[in-house]
Amino acid sequence: MKALIQRVEKASLSVDNKLISEISNGIVCYLGIGKGDTEENLKWLAKKTAGLRIFPDDEGKMNYSVLDKGYDILVVSQFTLYGDIRRGYRPSFIEAELPEIANKMYEEFCSELTSLGVKKVAKGVFGADMHINQFNSGPVTIMIDTSK
Repeated sequence: MKALIQRVEKASLSVDNKLISEISNGIVCYLGIGKGDTEENLKWLAKKTAGLRIFPDDEGKMNYSVLDKGYDILVVSQFTLYGDIRRGYRPSFIEAELPEIANKMYEEFCSELTSLGVKKVAKGVFGADMHINQFNSGPVTIMIDTSK
Protein backbone atom coordinates (compact mmCIF):
# COMPACT_ATOMS: atom_id res chain seq x y z
CA MET A 1 0.00 0.00 0.00
CA LYS A 2 1.31 3.42 -0.91
CA ALA A 3 0.27 6.91 0.11
CA LEU A 4 1.49 10.19 -1.26
CA ILE A 5 0.72 12.82 1.38
CA GLN A 6 0.63 16.54 0.61
CA ARG A 7 0.05 19.28 3.18
CA VAL A 8 -2.56 21.76 1.94
CA GLU A 9 -4.33 24.92 3.00
CA LYS A 10 -7.33 23.85 0.93
CA ALA A 11 -8.30 21.33 -1.72
CA SER A 12 -11.35 20.45 -3.77
CA LEU A 13 -12.27 17.53 -5.96
CA SER A 14 -14.71 17.58 -8.90
CA VAL A 15 -16.07 15.02 -11.33
CA ASP A 16 -17.78 16.17 -14.53
CA ASN A 17 -17.57 19.78 -13.32
CA LYS A 18 -19.53 18.90 -10.15
CA LEU A 19 -17.94 19.58 -6.78
CA ILE A 20 -17.72 16.27 -4.91
CA SER A 21 -15.68 17.19 -1.85
CA GLU A 22 -13.47 19.87 -0.38
CA ILE A 23 -11.34 20.46 2.68
CA SER A 24 -9.64 23.40 4.31
CA ASN A 25 -6.36 22.96 6.22
CA GLY A 26 -5.14 19.38 6.22
CA ILE A 27 -3.70 16.84 3.86
CA VAL A 28 -4.51 15.29 0.52
CA CYS A 29 -3.72 11.58 0.63
CA TYR A 30 -3.31 9.85 -2.71
CA LEU A 31 -3.83 6.18 -1.84
CA GLY A 32 -2.59 3.27 -3.95
CA ILE A 33 -3.54 -0.31 -3.13
CA GLY A 34 -1.31 -3.07 -4.40
CA LYS A 35 -1.76 -6.79 -4.83
CA GLY A 36 -1.28 -8.56 -1.54
CA ASP A 37 -1.99 -5.54 0.68
CA THR A 38 -3.58 -6.60 3.96
CA GLU A 39 -5.86 -5.27 6.67
CA GLU A 40 -2.72 -4.88 8.79
CA ASN A 41 -1.15 -2.67 6.08
CA LEU A 42 -4.34 -0.62 5.92
CA LYS A 43 -4.53 -0.02 9.68
CA TRP A 44 -0.83 0.82 9.94
CA LEU A 45 -1.00 3.28 7.05
CA ALA A 46 -4.15 4.96 8.36
CA LYS A 47 -2.57 5.41 11.80
CA LYS A 48 0.64 6.73 10.24
CA THR A 49 -1.31 9.14 8.00
CA ALA A 50 -3.46 10.51 10.82
CA GLY A 51 -0.49 10.86 13.16
CA LEU A 52 2.03 12.24 10.67
CA ARG A 53 3.56 15.33 12.26
CA ILE A 54 3.90 17.72 9.32
CA PHE A 55 2.19 20.87 10.63
CA PRO A 56 4.28 23.62 12.23
CA ASP A 57 4.31 24.61 15.87
CA ASP A 58 4.91 28.20 17.04
CA GLU A 59 8.62 27.85 16.23
CA GLY A 60 7.99 26.57 12.71
CA LYS A 61 9.01 22.97 13.47
CA MET A 62 6.82 20.18 12.11
CA ASN A 63 5.39 18.90 15.39
CA TYR A 64 1.63 18.61 14.82
CA SER A 65 -0.59 16.10 13.03
CA VAL A 66 -4.09 16.47 11.58
CA LEU A 67 -5.32 14.90 14.82
CA ASP A 68 -3.48 17.50 16.93
CA LYS A 69 -4.80 20.41 14.86
CA GLY A 70 -8.30 19.09 14.10
CA TYR A 71 -7.60 19.29 10.38
CA ASP A 72 -9.13 17.41 7.44
CA ILE A 73 -7.98 14.69 5.05
CA LEU A 74 -9.03 14.29 1.43
CA VAL A 75 -8.37 10.69 0.32
CA VAL A 76 -8.06 10.06 -3.41
CA SER A 77 -7.79 6.55 -4.82
CA GLN A 78 -4.65 6.52 -6.98
CA PHE A 79 -3.74 3.21 -8.62
CA THR A 80 -1.13 5.03 -10.71
CA LEU A 81 1.15 5.06 -7.65
CA TYR A 82 1.83 1.48 -8.74
CA GLY A 83 2.91 2.53 -12.23
CA ASP A 84 6.11 0.66 -13.13
CA ILE A 85 8.24 2.37 -15.77
CA ARG A 86 11.42 0.32 -15.43
CA ARG A 87 10.85 -0.99 -18.96
CA GLY A 88 9.84 1.47 -21.64
CA TYR A 89 7.87 4.66 -21.21
CA ARG A 90 4.32 3.44 -20.79
CA PRO A 91 3.56 2.56 -17.16
CA SER A 92 2.53 -0.97 -16.27
CA PHE A 93 -0.03 -1.25 -13.49
CA ILE A 94 0.22 -4.99 -13.00
CA GLU A 95 1.07 -4.56 -9.30
CA ALA A 96 -2.08 -2.52 -8.59
CA GLU A 97 -4.91 -4.39 -6.88
CA LEU A 98 -8.06 -5.35 -8.80
CA PRO A 99 -10.65 -2.54 -8.72
CA GLU A 100 -13.27 -4.48 -6.70
CA ILE A 101 -10.80 -5.25 -3.92
CA ALA A 102 -9.07 -1.86 -4.09
CA ASN A 103 -12.38 0.02 -3.76
CA LYS A 104 -13.31 -1.98 -0.66
CA MET A 105 -9.91 -1.28 0.92
CA TYR A 106 -10.14 2.40 -0.04
CA GLU A 107 -13.47 2.69 1.78
CA GLU A 108 -12.06 0.80 4.79
CA PHE A 109 -9.05 3.14 4.87
CA CYS A 110 -11.35 6.18 4.98
CA SER A 111 -13.43 4.58 7.75
CA GLU A 112 -10.28 3.79 9.71
CA LEU A 113 -9.17 7.44 9.55
CA THR A 114 -12.56 8.47 10.94
CA SER A 115 -12.32 5.91 13.74
CA LEU A 116 -8.87 7.28 14.62
CA GLY A 117 -10.47 10.67 15.22
CA VAL A 118 -9.86 12.62 12.01
CA LYS A 119 -12.40 15.45 12.07
CA LYS A 120 -13.37 15.28 8.39
CA VAL A 121 -12.45 12.58 5.88
CA ALA A 122 -13.44 13.71 2.39
CA LYS A 123 -13.34 11.31 -0.53
CA GLY A 124 -13.05 11.21 -4.27
CA VAL A 125 -15.02 8.94 -6.59
CA PHE A 126 -13.33 5.59 -7.06
CA GLY A 127 -12.39 4.99 -10.69
CA ALA A 128 -13.64 8.36 -11.92
CA ASP A 129 -11.76 10.98 -13.91
CA MET A 130 -11.30 13.46 -11.09
CA HIS A 131 -10.09 17.03 -11.16
CA ILE A 132 -8.32 18.12 -8.00
CA ASN A 133 -7.43 21.66 -7.06
CA GLN A 134 -5.13 22.00 -4.13
CA PHE A 135 -3.29 24.87 -2.52
CA ASN A 136 -0.16 23.21 -1.18
CA SER A 137 1.50 24.46 1.97
CA GLY A 138 5.26 24.28 2.34
CA PRO A 139 5.33 22.42 0.07
CA VAL A 140 5.40 19.27 2.16
CA THR A 141 5.11 15.96 0.31
CA ILE A 142 5.72 12.59 1.98
CA MET A 143 5.64 9.14 0.34
CA ILE A 144 4.70 6.22 2.58
CA ASP A 145 5.05 2.63 1.37
CA THR A 146 4.00 -0.24 3.63
CA SER A 147 6.30 -2.65 1.77
CA LYS A 148 9.46 -0.84 2.89
